[in-house]
Amino acid sequence: MTRPSCSMTGSPRWRRALGAGLCAATLLLTGCTGSLGDPEGGGGPVPGGLPGGAAPSQVAGRSMFPRLSHAQWESTVRDLLRLDDRPGLSASFTSDPLGGVFDNNEAALQVTPGLWSDYQRAAEELAAMVAGDQGKLERLVPADLPAGPEARAQAFVERFGERAFRRPLTAGERGTYLALFDRGKELFEGEDPFVAGVRAATEAFLQSPHFVYRVELGAGPAKGGLIPLSGYEIATKLAYLFWNTMPSDELLEAAKAGELSTHEAVRGYAERMLEDPRAREVVSAFHRQLYDYEHYHDLNKDQALYPEFVPEMGDDMQREAELFVDHIVFEKERGLTDLLTSRTAFVNDHLAAAYGVDGEFSNQFKQVELDKAERSGLLTRLGFLASKATARQPDSIHRGVFVNLRILCAALPAPPDNVTGLPPGEHATNRERVAAHTGKGTCGAACHATMINPAGFAFEHYDAIGKYRTTDNGVPVDAADVYYLGGEPRSYEDAIAFSQVLAESSEAHACYARRWVEFAHGREVGAKDRELIKELGEASRGGASTKELLLQIVSSTSFLTRVPTEAQ
Repeated sequence: MTRPSCSMTGSPRWRRALGAGLCAATLLLTGCTGSLGDPEGGGGPVPGGLPGGAAPSQVAGRSMFPRLSHAQWESTVRDLLRLDDRPGLSASFTSDPLGGVFDNNEAALQVTPGLWSDYQRAAEELAAMVAGDQGKLERLVPADLPAGPEARAQAFVERFGERAFRRPLTAGERGTYLALFDRGKELFEGEDPFVAGVRAATEAFLQSPHFVYRVELGAGPAKGGLIPLSGYEIATKLAYLFWNTMPSDELLEAAKAGELSTHEAVRGYAERMLEDPRAREVVSAFHRQLYDYEHYHDLNKDQALYPEFVPEMGDDMQREAELFVDHIVFEKERGLTDLLTSRTAFVNDHLAAAYGVDGEFSNQFKQVELDKAERSGLLTRLGFLASKATARQPDSIHRGVFVNLRILCAALPAPPDNVTGLPPGEHATNRERVAAHTGKGTCGAACHATMINPAGFAFEHYDAIGKYRTTDNGVPVDAADVYYLGGEPRSYEDAIAFSQVLAESSEAHACYARRWVEFAHGREVGAKDRELIKELGEASRGGASTKELLLQIVSSTSFLTRVPTEAQ
């Protein structure tokens, strides 16, 4: 189990103001010296509800303290302070190391001394900004607060604290932050006492471990070997999965009322959350990271060979991919099969020319249907093909590696440290050159000849910017090959047929399900996730939509409970 750093003791100014008592309270909050008692208010499961539905052997251990990613911090600050936009301060934060495919991987989200200083600086800046802007202050402070100074301060601390911590404050926390609120007039002399208190409390809340981390202690003792999460913890997990931000006021009220106490109730709320535009942003972010959209930018292509390629096409390619995924997942309510086989595309003038689509186009994107003999799903789109290519030639090896790793979750070993690029040679075609150096009879035959090259060669019909071609250097293109799926050889003549083979395979659907489980839990999958991944993969292969996979994940026992610490 990963715990927060015990060095997180807060901003020097308000730490000194409250003395050692706050330091001890902060250590308690982090779990470094003990565990937090149950927060006041509702939100726990009801008898007969959670956990149920899965054995402890099917629920993987995870951190009880996953840290907010920088993107989640930005959105949470915006919503907590009721700002119009994300503040953008995380752009200067200490960057997180790479940790798997997704940016919410808990293993990579540590609080280093540099990042903690970043949090302190940002908290001070944000609190000062809100306190110094009457309009922002009025948004933050509810209009129905009591008139008396003490009652008003207490009401603010309780309401803001509940939203900041994503649960009601304990009695001890309430007393600590009220004391700090009262000292605000000394910390910020000359300001209105209430405004000074708001500033001091806000600055402290934004530096609390219960803001920076999503604490998942659970609701009471284990039941059936599993600890059910509280309603507030479930609300928080749902919000960060579907919206990448804190729970809304409505969702917190649902938690307080005990309305997230059964698998069915959670699924019902999740269905409504998927209708929110923010869910589209998260689904887009999942596919952007899984399918490497970032590699669509800063492409270098030989202008003598590809004069039609312009730098802004990278942005166009990403936008096309985003529109395509949104269309399949939300408009058509379909899943992986359609992502791999649909001919629907969204193109502007640059992309239409590269696709060879007839008609009048501008810089605006228009929905079209691509030639069924040339295109089928995301693997035959310009973004993937151009990003997996050199300045002059298709990159069959990287195209094949991508399919193995990101579409099939195949276990490819890391390349040797001394690996070099393909040398030039007297070969008529790109395929011949690749096969001569990595195919059968070479030192790279083990992986390349059986897994990487067959997958990559399926895309020989597409040049370095993704345009369709029938010849390579005057020789007819050969895109036929054989790839083993389920232990059986599957042959195909080109990328169209190969995409269909992938769409029919249990491996591709299990891989897609695995990636969603990783993303939903914010961690790498393990052996205990195998049964859930198998069920989701079979559902996907049977036609279940991406939205349905998500609903099954969030209503599963593995999402709604945790393993006791001693069992991890």
